[in-house]
Amino acid sequence: MKLAYWMYAGPAHIGTLRIASSFNNVHAIMHAPLGDDYFNVMRSMLERDRHFTPVTASIVDRHVLARGSQEKVINNIIKKDKEEKPDLVVLTPTCTSSILQEDLQNFVQRASIETTSDVILADVNHYRVNELQASDRTLAQIVAFYINKINNKQKSDLKKTVKPSVNIIGMLSLGFHHQHDLVDLKRMFNDLDIEINQVIPDNASIQDLYNLPKAWFNCIPYREAGLSTAQLLADKFNMPYVDIAPMGLSNIKTFVCRIQSILAMLGCHRNYEKYVELQTKYMSQAAWFSRSIDCQNLTDKTAIVFGDATHAAAMTKILVREMGVHVLWSGTYCINDRQWFTSEVENLCSKVLITDDHNIVGDMIANSEPNAIFGTQMERHIGKRLNIPCGVISSPVHIQNFPLSYKPFLGYEGTNQIADLIYNSFTLGMEDHLLDLFGGHDTIDAVTNTLSSDNLVTWSPEALQELTKIPGFVRGKVKRNTEKFAIAQGYHVISLEVMYEAKENVKT
Repeated sequence: MKLAYWMYAGPAHIGTLRIASSFNNVHAIMHAPLGDDYFNVMRSMLERDRHFTPVTASIVDRHVLARGSQEKVINNIIKKDKEEKPDLVVLTPTCTSSILQEDLQNFVQRASIETTSDVILADVNHYRVNELQASDRTLAQIVAFYINKINNKQKSDLKKTVKPSVNIIGMLSLGFHHQHDLVDLKRMFNDLDIEINQVIPDNASIQDLYNLPKAWFNCIPYREAGLSTAQLLADKFNMPYVDIAPMGLSNIKTFVCRIQSILAMLGCHRNYEKYVELQTKYMSQAAWFSRSIDCQNLTDKTAIVFGDATHAAAMTKILVREMGVHVLWSGTYCINDRQWFTSEVENLCSKVLITDDHNIVGDMIANSEPNAIFGTQMERHIGKRLNIPCGVISSPVHIQNFPLSYKPFLGYEGTNQIADLIYNSFTLGMEDHLLDLFGGHDTIDAVTNTLSSDNLVTWSPEALQELTKIPGFVRGKVKRNTEKFAIAQGYHVISLEVMYEAKENVKT
């Protein structure tokens, strides 16, 4: 755990609350001080959803610090049980309240005696795991809690569906384009003649969990949430799973081929080659667009990719294999998934970056000087400072990532959205010159080759005027090189003389 003013993944309790609030009639009680109870506001603001179960905060105040939390927490659980009659109550502390080191498991056991609903304590270490890891573990914990209630006789009575069917695991609240992705996933499975057995946790009830073993296999679109649940079901019921994100044409083909092999293993032989061929030719516009004259503008363009492991790995493959863009480096903030991510992208780019420090990412971007960035909202802000365009491809989420229009990232419709995002993220052709002509370029405040540096320099009015005479497509590079030279030489103000000196230094 570390103090930071920007985190790619939030604290663990946010992950637990995202899972609990995704289910129907599951209530979360957060044992936290004032200031940690912002989840309800965040979810209602971002998702614009009127029908979600709000989180109840059991506030740690001065009275709790004096007497302990036991009475207050137990009373809150019993009160919620009587008022709302939930199927399940999930109690979670926050990093702050965990400092009290109280026996919350004992509180849960005592409250369970008087409640009709089930009560569990989120089993995550709030100091060692982040939001994404906690959401994965909490979902697996809830599923395990109810799956373990199935006795041997009930297990033998569980029959697979007549037609091939699938569970889609990992669709949850505040996910990056999750609701749009779910629509396209359902469409794809319908085309493949595969029934949807359950979608969890999105709008699922606790009773739905008992039907999970009826599916033929499980689909895990995002590694960050659902992988532990799939592994649990594989261990207990020998259920195979597909953990490939169908994002981009190459990943979709691999995804469908994996499903075909699973069905064959289960005695249902199907050939989806024609389906993939037709969808690639006629449904997805990305395939022909990548071979068009317009896309030739991307030749020799450079980019960097950074985000969660699922989206960053898939985007790197799309840029390199499908769009012909040179990826200078690719990275993820999912440090726990380092091995998988590295194996996915190491042969597609020059360098792999694994870090959750945005300062390191910013410095890498400033030094790399790519033509475009594909990352999170943090990289979008970095791009603004460096005058480098950025396409957002991963959480952390922002209000912009919950568009009212339909914009999936998965499936064949997702390939069209991504192709548009890539093409529109680059500055191409005469665009720079037209922006110069009509005054569309703003000169950015001084930056250096390391965004975390405190040694910023300023520009004189005469030097700024001279800078505007440089063509826009190279102006950013000239500006940064001049600032690097000025800092190296100890100049605090860049004048016309310093500009010319820097220019001569480049020549030599």
